[in-house]
Amino acid sequence: MKSWHRFAICVTLGLIGGTAFAVHQVRGGLGDGTVAIGPWTTGKSFGTAEASALTRAKVALSGLLALPAKEAMYFTAKVDSDGKALDGRCTYLVSGGKLDGRWWSVTLYEGEGWLVKNSANRWSIPAHAATQGEDGIWSFTVAPDTQSGSWLPTGGVKAFDLTLRLYHPSATLISDPAKASLPAIKRLGCI
Repeated sequence: MKSWHRFAICVTLGLIGGTAFAVHQVRGGLGDGTVAIGPWTTGKSFGTAEASALTRAKVALSGLLALPAKEAMYFTAKVDSDGKALDGRCTYLVSGGKLDGRWWSVTLYEGEGWLVKNSANRWSIPAHAATQGEDGIWSFTVAPDTQSGSWLPTGGVKAFDLTLRLYHPSATLISDPAKASLPAIKRLGCI
């Protein structure tokens, strides 16, 4: 084999390997400073000037269009509170108390990051739409079929993510997101 053939093969294999590695890096995790709080994860540098190129690539790929941290913090759950992957064929109860921000919403995305097609045309639960208990605990159901009360449809997709957006978080939360008190996600059953 001629030396230029070997060179071309090496360059081609290097490009393929490098591209595969880059895609793997960008698709996995949340970039630098990932913080886990129960089933929720966030990146410490989302929406900051300190975000690395890897974190910026992950944010761009997800389509999140992250606001500066003083405007909003983003927490994503791909698993329930028991660590099991969120499954669109199951019913979940999402519940929590007061969150450390002025307002919040939870949006459901299918596994590839798109909004889920559903007959209710509902993709998000804002703070005011969650069922409020007398004890100060709010809740809503995530399920493939129609539910009473506050309900977010999964459309029956195999896998989904929940993104909690916490608007105007406190300076304390911005500096140490690991101390956040975030909602529980309890699996109630599957069809």
